[in-house]
Amino acid sequence: MALKYRPGLAERPEYDMDENPYEITLNANESTLNMPPLVEDRLMGRFASVAFNRYPTATDYLNLTEQIAKNFGVQTNQVVLGNGSSEIIEKIFYCFGNAKTSKIVYPQPSFSMYGIYAAAAEAQGIPVDLEDDYTFDAEKFVQTCVENKAALAVVCNPNNPTGTGIPLADIQYIADNLPMSCVFLVDEAYIEFYGQSAMGLLKDYPNMIIARTFSKAYGLASCRVGYAIGSPDVMRMIGRAFMPYHMNTLSLVTADVVYQMRDEYVPRIQMVIAERKRMIEELKKIDGVIVYPSETNFVLFRLNNSEDLTKAFEAVSIGVRHFGSAPRLANCLRISMGTRQENDTWLNVLKDFMGGAQ
Repeated sequence: MALKYRPGLAERPEYDMDENPYEITLNANESTLNMPPLVEDRLMGRFASVAFNRYPTATDYLNLTEQIAKNFGVQTNQVVLGNGSSEIIEKIFYCFGNAKTSKIVYPQPSFSMYGIYAAAAEAQGIPVDLEDDYTFDAEKFVQTCVENKAALAVVCNPNNPTGTGIPLADIQYIADNLPMSCVFLVDEAYIEFYGQSAMGLLKDYPNMIIARTFSKAYGLASCRVGYAIGSPDVMRMIGRAFMPYHMNTLSLVTADVVYQMRDEYVPRIQMVIAERKRMIEELKKIDGVIVYPSETNFVLFRLNNSEDLTKAFEAVSIGVRHFGSAPRLANCLRISMGTRQENDTWLNVLKDFMGGAQ
């Protein structure tokens, strides 16, 4: 039977999901810790009042948007919520994508879904290579946007999967030099581990949008909650791309409680940062391993026999992200930060595999 699928759908890559039940899972940049007990207690109380038989209400949505807006000193109509920042980014690509005219510029390597979202939006995705050490060249990025008359420019800061941060001065340089007809999306999924947010620039650049997620620093990967902030006119148009009731009540209530109690997560974020710094220093001591600077909740490193190392990790039920021969990421492994004990465990496996630190 010859079914008429959408043109180009068969060529679109599938997202790689590792479903192995590892004892130590460090392959998806998740939080290794579940919800803090005080937050869980408050949440269980909120769940008792949830009407499971009703659709999500405007109040459920507004409770969270009002909190976010108040925290950043913006209006509620500048905040849009989505199922993780990924859905919001996909909708932004859709809003500014057009098969005949639109070009979307983003760094490479970066979040793997940018290229897929561009294809889904029927736009032309234009990747801009990072430098060999994964640093970002703001002038080259702007030049590419201008030359291609880009409708949308996207940067992930700090960047996934490299971990590298883009200085705020470079973000402002891009904002200053992009034409106002080009929307500038800053994906800050990992910003809590970096601290150099572009939120303070929003008031000066009506074509700028900042997207964030609850999945990383706040450990709500299962709930799929994210948000974006931008000018009221832009966010109103983006909001039209979402379907009715696209956010479920349980996720909205959970994120609302977590955001109210976000101070409970500060020690955890500090622990992740400390462990990231410690593991980078440990990796630098091992001959044959090239480790890259990171401002996220993970580290990226390269070695010649990365595939064999990945198998060694899997043999002891440790899940890591191996990029294989992916462009610009050949022989790289990305490992999320776990607890100190989990990190020591994978580090010892690596040392044994490499013959010990030199």
